[in-house]
Amino acid sequence: MVAVTSIMRVHQILMARLNELLEPFGLTFPRYEVLMLLHFSGKGSMPVGKIGERLQVHRTSITNSLDGLEKAELVRRVPHESDGRAVLAEITEAGRETAEAATEVLNGSAFGTEPLATADLDALFTTLRTLRAGAGDFSA
Repeated sequence: MVAVTSIMRVHQILMARLNELLEPFGLTFPRYEVLMLLHFSGKGSMPVGKIGERLQVHRTSITNSLDGLEKAELVRRVPHESDGRAVLAEITEAGRETAEAATEVLNGSAFGTEPLATADLDALFTTLRTLRAGAGDFSA
């Protein structure tokens, strides 16, 4: 229980720190994740359902994030070119600029992980990777 409680509390701490860092960009961390997924996608667009799969979150959460990103003109929804039933989320040029600027700020703060050293982060990643692999997030 101590380990799980600690992980949950660290999640709260990190989300608060990251959201504070992203506030000047009009972003929350979940919106940043969607923006970065689109930024790094080959075409700059992706079906809405695929975004949820990749980020491992419910479609409702993706819709909420996309609504905020679209309102800020960082993303737009467009019809899928070959599937009339599907909708694509597409990053705008302003979205690319915002993604890059926000990433620079997050990198400058070590993504809110200070005061952990690189060795601490590596050890933490290794430990948590085992749990995630066991849950099927990816192969070990």
